[in-house]
Amino acid sequence: MPQSICIELGTPVNIIVGSHVWVEDPEVAWIDGQVAKISGQEAEIERNDGKKVVTKLSKLYPKDTEAPAGGVDDMTKLSYLHEPGVLENLRIRYELNEIYTYTGNILIAINPFQRLPHLYNQHMMQQYKGAPFGELSPHVFAVADVAYRAMIHEGKSNSILVSGESGAGKTETTKMLMQYLAFLGGRAATEGRTVEQQVLESNPVLEAFGNAKTVRNNNSSRFGKFVEIQFDKQGRISGAAIRTYLLERSRVCQVSDPERNYHCFYLLCAAPKEEIEKYKLDHPKSFHYLNQSKCYELVGVSDAHDYLATRRAMDIVGISKAEQEAIFRVVAAILHLGNIDFGKGKEVDSSIPKDNKSKFHLKTTAELLMCDPVALEDALCKRVMITPEEVIKRSLDPLSAAVSRDGLAKTIYSRLFDWLVDKINKSIGQDPKSKCLIGVLDIYGFESFKHNSFEQFCINFTNEKLQQHFNQHVFKMEQEEYTKEEINWSYIEFVDNQDVLDLIEKKPGGIIALLDEACMFPKSTHETFSNKLYQTFKNNKRFIKPKLSRTNFTIAHYAGEVQYQSDQFLDKNKDYMVPEHQDLLSASKCSFVAGLFPPIPEEATKSSKFSSIGSRFKLQLQQLMETLNATEPHYVRCVKPNNLLKPAIFENQNIMQQLRCGGVLEAIRISCAGYPTRRAFFEFINRFGLLAPEVLEGSYDEKLVCEKILEKKGIKGFQLGKTKVFLRAGQMAELDAHRSEVLSTAARTIQRRTRTHIARKHLVALREATIYMQSFCRGEQFFEILSICRLRAMDARNKFRFRRQTKAATIIQARWRCHRASSFYRKLKRGTILAQCRLRGRIAKRELRKLKMAARETGALKEAKDKLEKQLEELTWRLQLEKRLRIDLEEAKAQDIAKMQNLMEEMQKKVDETNALLVKEREAAKKAIEEAPPVIKETPVYVEDTKKLESLKEEVDSLKKWESPRLEEKMNNVESENKVLRQQAVSIAPNKFLSGRSRSIIQRSDSGHHVLSDPKMHVDLHSPSFSEADDKPQKSLNEKQQENQELLILCVSQHLGFTGNKPIAACIIYKCLLQWRSFEVERTSVFDRIIQTIGHAIEKIQDNNDMLAYWLSNSSTLLLLLQRTLKATGAAGMTPLRRRSSSASLFGRMSQVRHPFSYFLFNDALGTCEDTKLPRTPKVNLSFVNSMPGGVETLRQVEAKYPALLFKQQLTAYVEKIYGMIRDNLKKEISPLLGLCIQAPRTSRASLVKGSSRSVANTPAQQALIAHWQGIVKSLGSFLDTLKANHVPPFLVRKVFTQIFSFINVQLFNSLLLRRECCSFSNGEYVKAGLAELETWCRNATDEYAGSAWDELKHIRQAIGFLVIHQKPKKTLDEISHNLCPVLSIQQLYRISTMYWDDKYGTHSVSSDVISNMRVLMTEDSNNAVSNSFLLDDDSSIPFSVDEISKSMEQIDISDVEPPAEIRENSGFSFLLPRIE
Repeated sequence: MPQSICIELGTPVNIIVGSHVWVEDPEVAWIDGQVAKISGQEAEIERNDGKKVVTKLSKLYPKDTEAPAGGVDDMTKLSYLHEPGVLENLRIRYELNEIYTYTGNILIAINPFQRLPHLYNQHMMQQYKGAPFGELSPHVFAVADVAYRAMIHEGKSNSILVSGESGAGKTETTKMLMQYLAFLGGRAATEGRTVEQQVLESNPVLEAFGNAKTVRNNNSSRFGKFVEIQFDKQGRISGAAIRTYLLERSRVCQVSDPERNYHCFYLLCAAPKEEIEKYKLDHPKSFHYLNQSKCYELVGVSDAHDYLATRRAMDIVGISKAEQEAIFRVVAAILHLGNIDFGKGKEVDSSIPKDNKSKFHLKTTAELLMCDPVALEDALCKRVMITPEEVIKRSLDPLSAAVSRDGLAKTIYSRLFDWLVDKINKSIGQDPKSKCLIGVLDIYGFESFKHNSFEQFCINFTNEKLQQHFNQHVFKMEQEEYTKEEINWSYIEFVDNQDVLDLIEKKPGGIIALLDEACMFPKSTHETFSNKLYQTFKNNKRFIKPKLSRTNFTIAHYAGEVQYQSDQFLDKNKDYMVPEHQDLLSASKCSFVAGLFPPIPEEATKSSKFSSIGSRFKLQLQQLMETLNATEPHYVRCVKPNNLLKPAIFENQNIMQQLRCGGVLEAIRISCAGYPTRRAFFEFINRFGLLAPEVLEGSYDEKLVCEKILEKKGIKGFQLGKTKVFLRAGQMAELDAHRSEVLSTAARTIQRRTRTHIARKHLVALREATIYMQSFCRGEQFFEILSICRLRAMDARNKFRFRRQTKAATIIQARWRCHRASSFYRKLKRGTILAQCRLRGRIAKRELRKLKMAARETGALKEAKDKLEKQLEELTWRLQLEKRLRIDLEEAKAQDIAKMQNLMEEMQKKVDETNALLVKEREAAKKAIEEAPPVIKETPVYVEDTKKLESLKEEVDSLKKWESPRLEEKMNNVESENKVLRQQAVSIAPNKFLSGRSRSIIQRSDSGHHVLSDPKMHVDLHSPSFSEADDKPQKSLNEKQQENQELLILCVSQHLGFTGNKPIAACIIYKCLLQWRSFEVERTSVFDRIIQTIGHAIEKIQDNNDMLAYWLSNSSTLLLLLQRTLKATGAAGMTPLRRRSSSASLFGRMSQVRHPFSYFLFNDALGTCEDTKLPRTPKVNLSFVNSMPGGVETLRQVEAKYPALLFKQQLTAYVEKIYGMIRDNLKKEISPLLGLCIQAPRTSRASLVKGSSRSVANTPAQQALIAHWQGIVKSLGSFLDTLKANHVPPFLVRKVFTQIFSFINVQLFNSLLLRRECCSFSNGEYVKAGLAELETWCRNATDEYAGSAWDELKHIRQAIGFLVIHQKPKKTLDEISHNLCPVLSIQQLYRISTMYWDDKYGTHSVSSDVISNMRVLMTEDSNNAVSNSFLLDDDSSIPFSVDEISKSMEQIDISDVEPPAEIRENSGFSFLLPRIE
């Protein structure tokens, strides 16, 4: 029924001689040609294949000669929206492996029949996530993303309808949709598998039991499937359900050659040997249900492998082993059931199993179904009729028994399939609280074969319903487009298919109703049913009675006429269960089989009405349409390019038929009823601006210019929206005709001017040639006269030359004789002088030698004397020093021994007191016993202190045994160390000498080691404090260290700033840890507290780059210091600073050798003694330690214990974490700008169109164009300033910017490859200008900070270079791949080449030969999944190691770092104060 009123008609197509048109062809559907002649309403067309045809003008369609070489991604952008234009666009894109194309918001997917893994990987999903529809290349992910976003934002359920004929790729497309929805709404599995995994994993099971090989597809779904994916409020998948429609039950019993039955039968026949023997199976050709077709195996498919895969899939979806066993028992039973043949029985019209083979299969079927064989035979061969008087058992003839057998097989299989679907739904689980869902409908397409039965009738009925829904949706989209653009419009008329639906489903006079009525009458046949149809619908224009058949009928569907054979309609429509079959199987001993056939209550049996497949399917379809009407629909139309199922073959007729069946052409007709041609203002001006060049001068309003162009050419009925021009059908062709006239006139003018220029050029050349000939002739005459004059002049010249030569020879001879005499005199004089000089020199040397020998003897004696004196002084001083040191050590040892003796005396006193107490207690006990009355029993009294006494004695003995050898060992150690010291003192090299001053001081040696040189920094060895013990009370070391750690942690948690370029916090942490010897202890908490401080600090400032940079600087500096200081315990090699070399000073070696004296020296700076059992060592003024080689200011390696090594690892992890946070923050900041930088603003593109006189060369315009790029540069500059201000090591800065530029390269390059509008010439110039801004920034940042960041943009630079290069068709593949774009892969080059379009000069991309060569290379490499991917991946790893940081950073001098005030005032941190020179 037509929808509303029609808009006024559009302008007719204007076709003239020379126009390029499309003409119909019976073989290829449409073929292009050129109009050669027009005679009235007919035209002669010269086709491209050389043939000439005459056809009517009304059957011609204009061809767009300026269509992009790679086609358009949305066919609503076509200049001419008609059948041949759509077909040609799809063909061009299919040849370029662009299998997806939009028609508005409808996606057309052409099956490539080959793997294209680069289109469906995780990275591609990430690209389409959240991208506006139409911004990227067409893709099934884009449709799923739109549905998901609409559900999230609007709170309304959505559905995606996937349709197409068998082999078009519906199932694969559905899988891709499910994977993408799982990617968007998936969640981590909490208990086992997630919902989306279970839905995807159910596909193999449903395919095994619901798919079969057909003529057109090896894996055709023989049922409809609607998957409901439920979502919670957060947009996460929370549940799912699978609804199935119209399983093709008849296939179980009837298979046409070369098709196959359902996959599960063949899988079971290929099962392992023990399975086959258990089920008594054999080759498929031995079973009646399988051998009706000669096709038993599929090419490239292993049924044995698929059987195991199906069993694994059953495990995954929750089907237990016992249930799997029962399922395949039922499948095997169906195969055996089909081999039961029937012969005539003894009675009339009775039947029995035909032979022993049939009896064997009958018995096997009964065993597998676990029922009685006799009861099974009766259920197949007899029927029970219940009358009011009696129960009658009637026998069936062999034919009826075979029909009963097939009916039982179909029923069992149908119940089994329904059980599988219910089981999968229970396993997945539904979310009752879910309010939103996305439904994915995978349903069969329109079917029309030579023989069409009841299944095709139901399938086409479904497609008629879906087509009505589709038409209404497209009609609605058209209206929304007009409303969005705010144009004046009235309702559009389009042809509705409601009359066909009424013909099929209307009550009471529809075909389904008449079929149910015929099924209820036992005597009805297909002839009576067909006659009823002929009588009822004889006046219906959609119903056609064939002339040569009495039982067939034809319905005029929206996709064409289909003739149905009604001979099996009645049998296939009956859905009631035979009571004998129901009773037999419900009584099965197998609980699974009995569960498939639950007993039917008698009330339900009496009250139930007649049930049919048609009615049930009609009800299911009604429920499906209600679900779809409650959702927002999205459409995917799958197309099969050829019936050979091979890639790179595009059959025009086949595809045109599928476009009709899929409703795509119907959608185009709806569009043509309104405004089929829509052009953005700047595109319209770009194409038709030359029709009115005067309106393009100066600045102008695009909408006003479009209106003036259309009014100038007399176009009526157009509409101007907010951003587009809307043209009626034919108006684009009329404008193109005007445009062709203008271009033809311009071409004739150019030709005329060119011919004039050529003629004038010829005339000028002829005149120049004549003048030249005349000049040549005159020249020849003058040349003869000149020759005579030359001969006379030559004779005179010869005579003159002879006289001049004679005179010159005389002069030369005179000069030569003079020169020879002079030379002889000079040589004689020089020789005489030389001989005299040599003689005088020999005499002088002899005198000099004598003087030197005398001087050498005197100096040697004096030098030897001085040397001996110095050695004597040095040895004397060292001997005195050694004596003093030994005395001090012996005093300390004596004090230690005295203390131990005192301790032993105290213990002895306690023992004596205890003994005395024991004696007293014994005496008291005896006295008490004596005084006690005699009645009392004598009881032994145990003194409690006896045990204590014994333990004390044992402890005293053990102390004596343990302490005496320990003290002796200490004595021996001290003596041995003294010997070592003496040897070291004596071994000092002779070139290190001491001065003769009375107070010995140690001066700085030539090797650069620090020695005593200042009175303020000397050790007063004669001070009383060196020998007297300090007995004042003092806090323990642990308490004081705890206070110091608290103060350190409190201090470093603040922002301490920098000294020069060194972070203060890192330096004081390092100096404290080294001074406290924390690296060398087995247990300490200071490392954990420092790590916690850093962790708490960065948690609070994750988005503050300034503070993150501060902590990155501190942590990396501290890590560097640790890397150069720590070494693992037990290292065999000694570092140069610890090597006993002759150049080391005495105090330097003392600080490195571990003996008690050196231990006390270092710990006395803290004023404490670690060994509490020993008396405090006297204080020594060791302010000079900071200047010693072993002091804390010099990076010396120490043997680190486990806590220190763990601390280093934790610090490394924090450096990497802070680095990653800083890098990711910058990525987040520039990501929004990158999306704007890949495509030039529309205003800039409009200013570059042909015919435009505006220029963007002025500075403000350029600044406006690259504003987004300048925003990125500004962010980079600000970020670099932040890193510099916090003195982040340049090595880390370079790494950050290298990864940031790599991120920019990936984002820009991927966007370029996914968006065709970005692959234009003018857009390439825009991006090139932006890249120049980045290059300038890198140059200003210098290599110290930018490093190789600019090189990371190599992909986008080369891609943009390809876009803006001229004369692309002349470039060879070798030039492009090796010279222009060596970094880009063939897949990337192919995509850029096919997507390129020139919106500025109208030039073409590379030649077709280059495209073909690229295709060949890609085909050869198609097995490599990596090479197939044309998108780049972003690298978010940490690009450095600790060793690399250490090698890249210079040595750090921490001696001049000034500690903060809180620490400076504390005496415990005096070692942090810088030394005074």
